[in-house]
Amino acid sequence: MVNRTTEQDPPVAGEYDPMMAPRYTDIATFMRAPLVRDPSEVDIGLIGVPFDGGVTNRTGARHGPREIRNMSSFMRAIHHVTRVNPYRLCRVADLGDVPFTHGFELEASLEDIATFFRQVHAAGTIPLSAGGDHSITLPIFRGIATERPVGMVHIDAHTDTWDQFLGSRFTHGAPFRRALEEGLLDPERSVQIGIRGAQNSEEGWKFSLESGMRVIFMEEFTELGVEAVIAEARRVVGDGPTYISFDIDSLDPVYAPGTGTPEVGGLSTIEAQALIRGLRGLDLVGADVVEVAPPFDPTGNTALVGATMMYEILCVLAEAVAARKC
Repeated sequence: MVNRTTEQDPPVAGEYDPMMAPRYTDIATFMRAPLVRDPSEVDIGLIGVPFDGGVTNRTGARHGPREIRNMSSFMRAIHHVTRVNPYRLCRVADLGDVPFTHGFELEASLEDIATFFRQVHAAGTIPLSAGGDHSITLPIFRGIATERPVGMVHIDAHTDTWDQFLGSRFTHGAPFRRALEEGLLDPERSVQIGIRGAQNSEEGWKFSLESGMRVIFMEEFTELGVEAVIAEARRVVGDGPTYISFDIDSLDPVYAPGTGTPEVGGLSTIEAQALIRGLRGLDLVGADVVEVAPPFDPTGNTALVGATMMYEILCVLAEAVAARKC
């Protein structure tokens, strides 16, 4: 597959370039990237995971990938701060959505996701996914982290390390507890940023802290500032393989109201962008943006924010992929 042209490369006369076309034209794909079905043809695969069977309150994140695709048509090629152009560094494509064969069965659906990501991983492709609720990250880990546990930069209002809810161990509040138990996640190389909000139990906070995860509550984030938090995150994950998981409810609801479990007092969009940019140079092996629930934001702004965070992550992922090729 040939990389498309960009603003840095004038299109060949007569050749159609979706990045240069008007934003309102063409079929929506993530970032206007080509739709490709064979992951072996690309370095970074943009993947939709339209599943919210693990939510404990408000559903709607199943609609996230479609709306993020739509809003991602606003993204362009060259990053205004870093000047990174991910499409010049890597072969980037939309790999479509995970197909579900058991959409009404939670654990079977998680296996559908894992099966898809095993295929992506076997092809040597780095996944950047749009959820979907946060339960999807566990099967993604099952697909990409079986050879060795990964470290994690987890940006979220919640630790997602609770155990059970109404008898289920696989809700969106439990993926990182399960991932640790299954040997997929290295707690000593995991940092959780932006945690806040009252809970009916301290179980999740205690599990994260006692397992060895570095938990940065929102109050500490505010006291330290973005640059110090970036330095701490880099210290925690070190130089090993690292995954980024970005829950849209890490942001204050004024920026992203369209989510199932909003928590007041969160990150601003510019703080979140700075955090992601601060992860440049890490050994990144995948990422996701989850919990965008478009039905709760008819303006479409939450999906636009989700697409923007995906683009920010795409830039740092592309640098990591390019560095490994050298």
